[in-house]
Amino acid sequence: MTTRIAISFEFFPPKTDKGLANLVTTARRLAGFRPSMMTVTCGAGGSTRDTTPATIRSIKRATGLAVAAHLTCAGLPRSVIDGIAREYWRDGIRNIVALRGDPPGGLDKDYVPHPDGYAYSSDLVSGLRAIGDFDISVSAYPEVHPQARDAAADLDALRKKQDAGAHRAITQFFFDNADFLRFRDRAAAAGVTLPLVPGMMPIANFQKVAGFAAGCGARIPVALAGLFDGVAGDDPRHPMIAAVYAADQCRGLIAEGVDRFHFYTMNKPDLTGAVCRLIGLPEDQQAPPTRAAA
Repeated sequence: MTTRIAISFEFFPPKTDKGLANLVTTARRLAGFRPSMMTVTCGAGGSTRDTTPATIRSIKRATGLAVAAHLTCAGLPRSVIDGIAREYWRDGIRNIVALRGDPPGGLDKDYVPHPDGYAYSSDLVSGLRAIGDFDISVSAYPEVHPQARDAAADLDALRKKQDAGAHRAITQFFFDNADFLRFRDRAAAAGVTLPLVPGMMPIANFQKVAGFAAGCGARIPVALAGLFDGVAGDDPRHPMIAAVYAADQCRGLIAEGVDRFHFYTMNKPDLTGAVCRLIGLPEDQQAPPTRAAA
């Protein structure tokens, strides 16, 4: 591979101390691929306000890598969000994934901004820039956000996030590269100059991922569904099919000039690591030294 491929990994905060220890082990294993960043999600309405920072500190201490905190503005007043951001800044967290977040009750409910909050993620980006010199990632939707009025409005929202000071956009996962490539062309034509980072979802469990996809408007190609037909989640063929499909997606995008990927790991190191190996990413076998979780 002649082009240097940059990668980042996404994790969700565990609910128990044992889960945190397992996640730190996962992060240390994937750290061998030298990602530019790891990210940790947050629950709707700040529901993981305590566990997300603890998870970030643990991963950062265990790997020595940059770790980004997901921060949403749905359902929270600006004072709370600003307080969280300032706490991250004091803790040395300089990377933020700034998101609107889902409305209470999920995406099937109408979104209503908090009366004392940031209305949309572009407003959140502006607020974060006023607090500190954060490195800010935002979201993008190759197949259009399910609550967007139309594709043009969705691109307008992305352009507003760019104008507010975002540094890159990480896309929702997709399973047909043509969807991303068409989106990339439309974004460029609309004046979006942000780097667009494809979000890759190696399929750890087809049925669960199909449910996620239905909720966020991501299409499952017929050919992909056929690969998993009759293959249960515990079938040994399942991870092999998943790894090969995701790797083929990555290789196809690399051929189109993509040089960075964001992996939704679902806290599964083996599958994500297999994809990285299949696309030829070098792995440092010398894992970071073990350190106690925070």
